[in-house]
Amino acid sequence: MFGKIRPFKIRSLNDNKKYGVAAGDIKELLKKGCNLLQLPLSGAHVCLYADGTKVTKEFFVTLPENTELVLLGKSQTWGGAICDVARLLSSDSHADDLIQVAKGLLSDEKSLKRQKILSDLIRNLEDTSELESRDEDQDWFTGVAARFKTKSAYLKDNCASRIRSYKKELDEAVRSERRAQIRIKCLQASEKLTQMLRSDKNIGCYFDRTQKEMQRLCTREGWFTCQGSFDQAKCLSLHSINPYGSRERRILFSTWNLDHRIEKKRSVIPALLEALHNHKCEDVNLDYFYRLLFTWDNLKLVHIVCHKKEAHNLQCDPQQILKADNKKRHRKKMRLK
Repeated sequence: MFGKIRPFKIRSLNDNKKYGVAAGDIKELLKKGCNLLQLPLSGAHVCLYADGTKVTKEFFVTLPENTELVLLGKSQTWGGAICDVARLLSSDSHADDLIQVAKGLLSDEKSLKRQKILSDLIRNLEDTSELESRDEDQDWFTGVAARFKTKSAYLKDNCASRIRSYKKELDEAVRSERRAQIRIKCLQASEKLTQMLRSDKNIGCYFDRTQKEMQRLCTREGWFTCQGSFDQAKCLSLHSINPYGSRERRILFSTWNLDHRIEKKRSVIPALLEALHNHKCEDVNLDYFYRLLFTWDNLKLVHIVCHKKEAHNLQCDPQQILKADNKKRHRKKMRLK
């Protein structure tokens, strides 16, 4: 026997469009729904759109009017509204629509937690990473020197500037050396390292998305992933950022660190100076120190939260400090003693 005819809103699994259907019981709803959405009646069932609860004969009579329902085929399932969210976020094609919806919700939202979620969603979806030049994305270049015409050029220079700062720290340590003979050796080593850096264009390639894959730390689109603290294999929080996407993210990216696993001030620079105290500059393996100071052999890109300030307790490899031919002479000298 039919119950009271009531209106419902129904949709299929793969279509967001909703249809109005009036039915007095679950059988009538299924029949009308399958006919409307062109689904086989055999095995068809209905779930609540909100949470995926299956609608049975007994449950149907408790539903209020205009309840949103999903009509499913025999082998189909529905996990609730979260499925729509996952589907929307899985494709960039819905980004503009999501931004507009989120802005509308944010304008009337009273909950601080939901305000934060919506504002973060909007900020992350408002992405102009596909644009590259100053003319295309003038807002991104606000506060950036006029000599930079592309995002890649600016971020390449930003990386090179960070790398050069490590060389400045070495130079400061060299200037503090008071013994003239040792200072001369240190200056020679410093000059050779400077030449190596110039040859590699100060390794600005790490932040430049136009570089080859093996030379950059980001994707072709400009996404960077935190590599985790010095003592972890990867970032447990999965931090990521695309500084090419907006001016705000460009500024936030400046708080990310290129962190030395073997610390430059506590280990690398002191080990280099000690080697120069005891050996000629040409006998010291400057390639090894170059890799430790300036390359991702020893650098990890980390979110500020993952940048641990405590001592790393990692030391330079004593077997690498001297060149191979000098090691042989040193071992022979020790045997003669």
